Amino acid sequence: MRSGKLSHFDADGQAHMVDVSDKPETARVATAEGHVRMSADTLSHVTAGTAKKGDVLGIARIAGIQGAKRTADLIPLCHPLPVTKVALELAADADLPGVRITAIVKTTGQTGVEMEALTAVSTAALTVYDMLKAVQKNMEIGGIRVTLKDGGKSGRFEA
Repeated sequence: MRSGKLSHFDADGQAHMVDVSDKPETARVATAEGHVRMSADTLSHVTAGTAKKGDVLGIARIAGIQGAKRTADLIPLCHPLPVTKVALELAADADLPGVRITAIVKTTGQTGVEMEALTAVSTAALTVYDMLKAVQKNMEIGGIRVTLKDGGKSGRFEA
């Protein structure tokens, strides 16, 4: 476990981007998950392909990929990274009911891709909401978390 020191603050307590220039490039991977909870009736639009805006899961998958690639534009202290893989799985789950979302992001670099994985899931979840909000406005986005991080000095983390 790391010390309690937060790396995004300098000695004066000011926020800054962490200097990773002395860190070696290593293979990095992160996975994240989340869900969009909705009524069974709303979920039926997803599974039947009857949402007015189109293919909910397909469009949300593309949105998640775009989100991962744009993470440094959205999160102020994130490093722009050469992402080498982004993959999302979106699955209708009648037991939730809703859509479960998982993302995997890979790179070879000097810092990890946890934020990219989280952004991929978040963007996909927001897109699911946007595509179905005409049917149900009280959907719930939740459970967004990192489930795996591997590579770099801190090693492996699995939820």
